[in-house]
Amino acid sequence: MKISIITVCYNSAATIEKTIQSVAQQSYGAIEYIIVDGGSTDDTVAIIQRYPQVVSRWISESDKGLYDAMNKGIALATGDLVGILNSDDTFYADDVLAKVAQFHQTHDIEASVGNIVQHQANGKIIRLYSAKNWTPQKLRIGFMPPHPSIFFKRELFQQFGNYQLDFVIGADYELITRFFLKQRIRWAYSGITTTAMLVGGLSSSGSSSYQLITKEIQLALQRNGMTYSPLKIQFRWIWKLMGYLKK
Repeated sequence: MKISIITVCYNSAATIEKTIQSVAQQSYGAIEYIIVDGGSTDDTVAIIQRYPQVVSRWISESDKGLYDAMNKGIALATGDLVGILNSDDTFYADDVLAKVAQFHQTHDIEASVGNIVQHQANGKIIRLYSAKNWTPQKLRIGFMPPHPSIFFKRELFQQFGNYQLDFVIGADYELITRFFLKQRIRWAYSGITTTAMLVGGLSSSGSSSYQLITKEIQLALQRNGMTYSPLKIQFRWIWKLMGYLKK
């Protein structure tokens, strides 16, 4: 089973090398590693070129944003499974992809969902973002599983489409809604902690992005014909806070 890992980057010289090295350190052998660079003006491309033995394919050209670049990576992928590794993230352990491959080989599924940890720049872990208690129905109230923990069968993109480019920060939410709720793909919780994510991404950076993702969550559900409660989505932070307090 070949696994395609896609990293999208732009001016990521400060972090991309650690990301590439975390792929190089994986114990699993059948990895196709694809990097899609948006035409960086720093040393990102020079760093990528240092690792021809790790990076299977890479391109550097202008694009229409994050999700356009992800779609380019999917178009280049030839693996049985597709996973996303952001350019400032790393795999949580050296055996992550070995565990993912084994899980898919022993389960009749089209996607697996796991966990990630979020950490600060100094390495301090501040949150375990787990999908243990997640179900697709929770998408209707604004809850999605951690996107980097999901590994999809590549055929799903061919059957049901890629990331939609009219979303600013919510195309992953829309795609997960389309795959898991509308198309009802076969999936399972793997229990695997796949990724160490550096906090501070676009979708987690303040009240303005909270309002934007709230709007795009509702658009994602509307587009896929799902009923939902706008009030529960708007105030989903309350349910998150209650969950943290309960833990």
